[in-house]
Amino acid sequence: MSLPGRGLAKGLAVTLRTMTRRTVTQQYPETPPELVPRSRGVIALFEENCTVCMLCARECPDWCIYIDSHKETVPAAAPGGRERSRNVLDRFAIDFSLCMYCGICVEVCPFDALFWSPEFEYAEEDIRDLVHERDRLREWMWTVPAPPALDPRAEEPKEVAAARRTADKLAAAQAAEAAEAAQAAQAERTAQEQAAQGRDAAGRPRDGEAGA
Repeated sequence: MSLPGRGLAKGLAVTLRTMTRRTVTQQYPETPPELVPRSRGVIALFEENCTVCMLCARECPDWCIYIDSHKETVPAAAPGGRERSRNVLDRFAIDFSLCMYCGICVEVCPFDALFWSPEFEYAEEDIRDLVHERDRLREWMWTVPAPPALDPRAEEPKEVAAARRTADKLAAAQAAEAAEAAQAAQAERTAQEQAAQGRDAAGRPRDGEAGA
């Protein structure tokens, strides 16, 4: 015959034991979860590497990748050479309401244009808003963790090197524009100062001031 209140005592004993232990519950969203580096959150696009080969769209089991492009003619690199055509990406969208996160598109991409990002906070109130265009996919590209080097002396990952070259070209172009603007502003200030001092552009006194 069981004593009355035995079950209550067991429950209180379990409560007392767990009260002294460290909590393992993460208070999301106040505390972001610690995700593993290769977690499959969302698919990111590195647009500069995409050649519109359509391989990812053809291999997708759910047919949730939409790609549009057009052809442009590239002038010959040397005189007498032949012109060639290239595909220009117009649209790259993924419908994440259909995607089953199999990763086939990331694996079959021969030019390293698709990557897994650990970002997972992209829920929408309307299911139609889960079709994310290339601008949103590109924003997720900068959240992709760098792959660990197999050898400390190994070369830099080519996707990181490509992203750095693109950023360096953009920074160089912006610096050149800023330098040109600064030179133009300096020349304008010099001309204004010379005009205020009654001198011409070559720094010589004007005709009316030659005998002064």
